[in-house]
Amino acid sequence: MDVIWDELLSGLPDSRRMIQVLIRLLAATVLGAVIGFQRERAGKPAGLRTHMLVTLGTAVFVLACSGVGMGQDALSRVIQGIVTGIGFIGAGSILKLDRERDIQGLTTAAGVWMTAAIGVAVGLGSLGVALLSTVFALAILSFAQRFEPRDDRERPARVEGADD
Repeated sequence: MDVIWDELLSGLPDSRRMIQVLIRLLAATVLGAVIGFQRERAGKPAGLRTHMLVTLGTAVFVLACSGVGMGQDALSRVIQGIVTGIGFIGAGSILKLDRERDIQGLTTAAGVWMTAAIGVAVGLGSLGVALLSTVFALAILSFAQRFEPRDDRERPARVEGADD
């Protein structure tokens, strides 16, 4: 039974570290939920659960790696892998519609990438940076659209055959 208990608590050498990990995991989940809730209300495909899982998952990667004593260089490589992997997931959410000459999903991809960054910040213990980033991301997602052109009449005309 001691072996099982030791395995369950590995990476958590003391109660202080356990509380620290719990706070960070809860923070990652809540911050992801804030952004995900906004996306859900906007009717976007990547909503509440997706953003919560991205922030929680990235925080877990960082916490687990730092919990086993990885140095800064190794942790840096883990974070680079997270950024690359999330970029790949985001690329999968981008859809180019040839007939309409329109691209959809860029904001969804950027939102998932941003929630990954928030999760990394939480995992590293930068809760203030994560909170401020969440506020800024929420403001951008909620209010910046008001300043974008609403339909094709407001967009600059495109010349057929012109290089983009």
